[in-house]
Amino acid sequence: MFAALTAALVGTLVGIVAGTLGGTADAVVMRVTDVFASQNHFLFGILLVVLFRPALGGAGAIMLSVGLTHWPSLARIVRGELMSLRERPFVAAAVGGGAERMRLARRHYLPHLLPAVGLAFVLTVPHAIFHESALSFLGLGLEPHRASLGNILADGQRSLLAGGWWIALFPGMAILLASMTIGTLAEYWREQRHPRWRSELEL
Repeated sequence: MFAALTAALVGTLVGIVAGTLGGTADAVVMRVTDVFASQNHFLFGILLVVLFRPALGGAGAIMLSVGLTHWPSLARIVRGELMSLRERPFVAAAVGGGAERMRLARRHYLPHLLPAVGLAFVLTVPHAIFHESALSFLGLGLEPHRASLGNILADGQRSLLAGGWWIALFPGMAILLASMTIGTLAEYWREQRHPRWRSELEL
């Protein structure tokens, strides 16, 4: 949950900065976003975990890894929504009344962006589950003594040759069911409430 929240906060901040400032700053920020989006999430996440695990520990490194690899899609959505909001009459009235950029972002932009941010947060949770499980399975995630489905899967792999197939089966099913349940509910919400975000929120 904290990993998904980190990604949502970073994406929201980047999108607001790009959409609010505009011009050259917008172009630079979006090019940086494109660079991050072009990276392989999992491989880039492994690199971040290896770099930050000594300082932050397994859990902290995983949260930072997911947060820094899953924000570009939300940043694009936030920027697009801001571009649309800037054309709305109430924003034009606020600008005509002398409202500063930060006040516009805080009072007018952010409340309209909360549904997109909330949806991106929910859609990122299954990715965080998969990343934590995969990294722990590879020995790069949570420490072996900590509770983790990935650690249990790693133990189950060693037990397969001894006939202990259930040690790996049930943790794998738990990971799959949890991710599918959260993802299905988020997809339903998106289709019902915000169908125009179908392609942009493919995290």
